[in-house]
Amino acid sequence: MNAKLARFAWIVLAWNIAVVLWGAYVRATGAGAGCGNHWPLCNGEVLPQSPSVKTLIEFTHRAMTGIDGFLILGLIIWVFRAFPRHHAARLGATLSGVFLVSEALIGAALVKLEHVAQNPSSARAWSLSAHLINTLTLLACLALTAWWAGGRPAIRLRGRNALYAAATLATVVLLGISGVIAALGDTLFPARSFAEGFARDFDPAASVFVRLRIWHPLIAACAALVIVWFAISAMARLPGLRRLAAAVLVALVAQILAGAANLLLAAPIWLQMLHLLLADALWISLILLSAALLARKPGFANSQ
Repeated sequence: MNAKLARFAWIVLAWNIAVVLWGAYVRATGAGAGCGNHWPLCNGEVLPQSPSVKTLIEFTHRAMTGIDGFLILGLIIWVFRAFPRHHAARLGATLSGVFLVSEALIGAALVKLEHVAQNPSSARAWSLSAHLINTLTLLACLALTAWWAGGRPAIRLRGRNALYAAATLATVVLLGISGVIAALGDTLFPARSFAEGFARDFDPAASVFVRLRIWHPLIAACAALVIVWFAISAMARLPGLRRLAAAVLVALVAQILAGAANLLLAAPIWLQMLHLLLADALWISLILLSAALLARKPGFANSQ
């Protein structure tokens, strides 16, 4: 256990959540083309001269990602100096670095392919889905690095518990993909009211992004049942997991309320970002609950 390192790892995770939220702001404001189709330069410049508001928004996101690179590099170096070979934290830190690189490459592809701003192509849904999956994986690796650096044991991916955890996490990923598509529909085709948005969802002439939007609440309802079952069953197997399971359930309830408000209020940007923040909190809580459930050390969960 290394308390200072674990604290730094949690800080790095928090910074990455901030990067994700600002990325959502870039998408919601249509500022993804603020630097043109140039990458890593911004409109062909290292520092944009006389930038527009959208350029500042996009450039800020790129600067935050650059800082993130140094933070994760520092985390990797510190973890490798602090822990011996084969320690789980080393694996978590290494994978964090790998997925940060792939995150940057996917982001670059979005810019170069112009899957930004008001681009309504179906290919954009695929690229955004890939981006989301990579982002969730990066957050999971960072959370596990902090978890293991704090003295928690590695996990064992065997048995029914592993299958249950994998199925639950896969369900949440599917929910996230539907959320990305719904959010893109809100950005490309904003509605002035709930009634207007609801009517568009069933309009055969509407964009596919709008017509697919109705599936997100339905998938959310199914995913909520899966998450509740997983959290309750985890507590039943290991009573020491009550706090983690409770955190999952609280995050789930908050996420449902934010999602309902987002739907009723026609998805204002601030509420979209709050919805995403709660989604990240739910995802990280599920990752940690799964890690505790699958811990190798016998009786570990009961000590929590």
